[in-house]
Amino acid sequence: MYARQVTSALGAAAAAVAAAKVPSQASCFQLTTTTTHDQSTNSIVSKTVHVRPGLPAPTQAPAPAPAAPSKPKALPLTELTAVSPIDGRYASKVSGLREIFSEYGLMKYRVQVEVAWLLEMSEHKDIPEVAKLSSGARKALVDIAATFDVEGAKRVKAHERVTNHDVKAIEYYIKEEMQKNEELTKIMEFTHFCCTSEDINNLSYGLMCRDAVQQVVLPKMRALVKQIEDLAEEHANVPMLALTHGQPATPTTFGKECAIVAWRLNRQVKAMERLQFMGKFNGASGNFNAHIVAYPKLDWPAVSQHLVEDRLGLTYQPYSTQIEVHDWIAEMCDTISRFNIILLDFDRDMWQYVSLNRLKLKTVAGEVGSSTMPHKVNPIQFENSEGNVGVANALLNHFSAKLPVCRMQRDLSDSTVLRCIGMGVAHTVLAIDSTLGALSRVTVNPVQMEKELGEQWAVLAEAVQTNMRKASCDKPYEQLKALTRGQEVNEAVMSKFVADIKPQFSKQADAGDWARLTKLTPGSYVGLAAELARGVRAANAACR
Repeated sequence: MYARQVTSALGAAAAAVAAAKVPSQASCFQLTTTTTHDQSTNSIVSKTVHVRPGLPAPTQAPAPAPAAPSKPKALPLTELTAVSPIDGRYASKVSGLREIFSEYGLMKYRVQVEVAWLLEMSEHKDIPEVAKLSSGARKALVDIAATFDVEGAKRVKAHERVTNHDVKAIEYYIKEEMQKNEELTKIMEFTHFCCTSEDINNLSYGLMCRDAVQQVVLPKMRALVKQIEDLAEEHANVPMLALTHGQPATPTTFGKECAIVAWRLNRQVKAMERLQFMGKFNGASGNFNAHIVAYPKLDWPAVSQHLVEDRLGLTYQPYSTQIEVHDWIAEMCDTISRFNIILLDFDRDMWQYVSLNRLKLKTVAGEVGSSTMPHKVNPIQFENSEGNVGVANALLNHFSAKLPVCRMQRDLSDSTVLRCIGMGVAHTVLAIDSTLGALSRVTVNPVQMEKELGEQWAVLAEAVQTNMRKASCDKPYEQLKALTRGQEVNEAVMSKFVADIKPQFSKQADAGDWARLTKLTPGSYVGLAAELARGVRAANAACR
């Protein structure tokens, strides 16, 4: 009975709605009524809404849109808030690079180049509009570059906020400084004369890279080579089992293995010392177009070369588009990258020697090796070096592949890449410093090395079969292969084999060869390893 009443009521309500007229301005909608039974009041509740035809009627009001996330507040830049670990966790380790590779550093070099060009013109008799400066005016001009500091850089940034051009902001800063001297004011408009921005920029990066390599990178590289040379000499006579394909092989000495690395690294040091830091100064398309219009009788290539080489100390680049071609920067990055790859090879070998207990790590009071395993003493500095080499070379390899490539006479894609050179150098410095720190904490464990050799008498098979060949023995290689390959060979087994082959050394001349075999041990079978190790310093000194 109750259900029939509800159904009747719902039908009546629906009929009433159907009879209703839809307002003309909503003719694209239709009225839809939903009804429910409210048991608390024993009544029918109706709700009428406009909906598009063919769409289901909403059953409830849409949920409000979620509030937009609040914008994170900007933290002050400190070593704790820096995004890059170069300016954060590792900032104190590479702080010497800030003077060179920072935005301030780039500005400093730009000011130096602009001032050098003004000095060049003032001392050229065929540019009479820039008169020769008095000693006072010349000092005032030189001081604009010599005294440029972070406060000066802030003023440059203030100009850049207006000009939206970083090199033009440098020009305006220099002009402001020149106004402090009456004589300099007269030649103020010759600031940036005939220059494109890239004339200033490429020379600035040349000075930047030169200072970084000569003041930071090369001293670090040389320090590492010296420390590895010291290890080579100190441990020249410490015999060590070699591993080829991870398997026991002809013995060497620990010093000889260090000597290999010292020699390889030193070759890259010499390549870096030969690097030419280049620069161009030839205008907007590399043709001295504006220069010739202004002063058609000047030998502009000679003027440019004098500025680049004699005044700035770089190597002149005579052919370019608007930008210097960056080939020399690629050479620099490739050389550093090769040094890093050799360093990576060394890091991994040293890590493996620690793992094999051939090297021991000194403990440091208070230091923790693991948050849960109190006994751990880990080779983390070799691992840190390896990680930093990876980051450095990812950047350096990109630089060397990207920078020599430019669309037509100029595109801007090199600009942001050049600003990152310091990051590749910084991670290289971190890698070298980590390895230097690791080497200061390792000690050679000759007892473990001797133990390993004592278990590998099979490595003498090479020496035995070689002397058997010399004595014209029958199938010497095959005899030793049958004895040793896949077999456990100890001192007794090898000594018996050598004793048994004595009749095969029948000639009087062969007697000495057989006698040497009887005295040979895995620890003494090291060839000239010790001599090679002790000679690496002289070999490196002779390398040019």
